[in-house]
Amino acid sequence: MTAWLSRLLAVRERSLRDRLAVLVAAAVASAVALTGVAAWLITRVTVFNQLDSELVDVAAVTANWVAVDIEGMGGLDTNALKAANVTVMLVRADSRVSTLPGATVSLVPGVEELSVARRQQGSSARTGAASNGEPYRIVAVPLKAGTERYALVLGRPLQATNNILATLAWSLAIFGFLGVGVSSAIGFVIARAAIRPMRRLTEAVTHVTDTNELDPIVIEGTGELADLGRSFNTMLSSLQSSRERQHRLIADAGHELRTPLTSLRTNVELLVADERSRMLPEGARTDILRDIAAQLGEFTTLVGDLVHLSREDVVEPHPEPIDLRDVVHSAIARAKRRGPSLAFDVELHPLYLIGEPDSLERAITNLLDNAVKFSPPDGTVHVLLEGDRLRISDQGPGIPDDELPHVFDRFWRSPSARNTPGSGLGLSIVAQTIKAHGGWVKAGHSAEGGAEFIVRLPGSATPPEDEIDDEATALLPKITG
Repeated sequence: MTAWLSRLLAVRERSLRDRLAVLVAAAVASAVALTGVAAWLITRVTVFNQLDSELVDVAAVTANWVAVDIEGMGGLDTNALKAANVTVMLVRADSRVSTLPGATVSLVPGVEELSVARRQQGSSARTGAASNGEPYRIVAVPLKAGTERYALVLGRPLQATNNILATLAWSLAIFGFLGVGVSSAIGFVIARAAIRPMRRLTEAVTHVTDTNELDPIVIEGTGELADLGRSFNTMLSSLQSSRERQHRLIADAGHELRTPLTSLRTNVELLVADERSRMLPEGARTDILRDIAAQLGEFTTLVGDLVHLSREDVVEPHPEPIDLRDVVHSAIARAKRRGPSLAFDVELHPLYLIGEPDSLERAITNLLDNAVKFSPPDGTVHVLLEGDRLRISDQGPGIPDDELPHVFDRFWRSPSARNTPGSGLGLSIVAQTIKAHGGWVKAGHSAEGGAEFIVRLPGSATPPEDEIDDEATALLPKITG
């Protein structure tokens, strides 16, 4: 049965609809079979109990009649017994048997009847064969005549009863097969309706694969398949958002790359033309070469930022215990080289965390570079690390309120900053890196009117363990860069 059902449900040969229909049919068939067998057994037991009760009552009345004339068997009439379709005999405790004269069928006594005659049990009922080989239902009741003990044995043929039970069995089988057939058809219809949402989902996936269109599918009803459809729509929405971000990144990158490339091309063409004409004034060639070097540096920085932001298959992180003060000190040293005339007011309190020092140093360096870029020549950059927050503020012009929501957007640059070097990607990298470490960054106004950036990083004032276990690594978000 199991092997047959396994072949019937072969995955590569049948659709999900057919397998569901087969499962429904198999379940119904099993239920019908169990119900039919149980019904037949219950009916059989009930019929035999009723027959036994009837035969015992008749046997008890007959025993009282025979006890009056034990030798003459109570004057029982053989023809009357035949008409009543019963057979009677007496069994003595010593195993001797007495039958009615002229009886054509006799019963074969068994252990049960001897036990009743010997008073080892009150009565008995069993199925046995008569002398003609036919099945009989045989009951025995005790009988006492004088000092002798007997068992009056009475039997009735089971042919009629067996015919009724056989007819019932065939009826149950026929109606069971009909029920299985109808249930299978209904199961096929139900399976077809049940997988209709899955078919729509499959068609939607095929449509996305063939056309690259990310249109959401229509969801009807509730339940697991509806939840699956909603999850698929969420995935499509995420893919659409990712595609739009990629398109914006490509468009913005093309726009940002066009300016340095055009400038580089112009300067290179001037140098090439000057090789033939020698028309450039004295020192101009050096200025152009210096300009090309600066543009190449800006171009390299821009390409690096683009690669950093656009990578999706990032390298697995290698987190380690970090004293954030060391990271900030390194970033400040780099910022001082870019702003040698600026003063740095630094106050650093302990903050230890698990993370990647290189990516954090780059993010903090970007914030300090921003402060250096917009500070006046003799200004001061304030750096305060206290608790789980790092504050970097400057004395520059600050950020207008209407521009604060956009400072972390890719390629966004305020109107006042468009004439200064930069790609508009530095603060985007800061936000991405801090978020990857489980923190946040926000921009605001400093007490001196400049810009202030507050970075929050989860950590503690005490050093973590030297070794990082697997659980701590799993809790660390995947860090890009």
